[in-house]
Amino acid sequence: MSSPDSDPVASDADTVDLALPERVVSRVEARLPRTDFDTPEEYVTYAMEEVLARVEADTEGDHTGVDENEVRDRLQSLGYLDE
Repeated sequence: MSSPDSDPVASDADTVDLALPERVVSRVEARLPRTDFDTPEEYVTYAMEEVLARVEADTEGDHTGVDENEVRDRLQSLGYLDE
């Protein structure tokens, strides 16, 4: 059973195959009995969507507030700008 907040399981046309290390698959399979997920694919999809949502939320505003002096100093230290 999928989590109530997750999307329904995608059809085969909407999926791609990914290789995961056996150690990860084993850990997911061991956790399944303690979850509401029926398959490792459902569990991994939900976990990845959660992680990506957090990462995207954390990096959403990273492009604002750049200190031009810091950038200039860094470029000078790397030899890209003359002093």
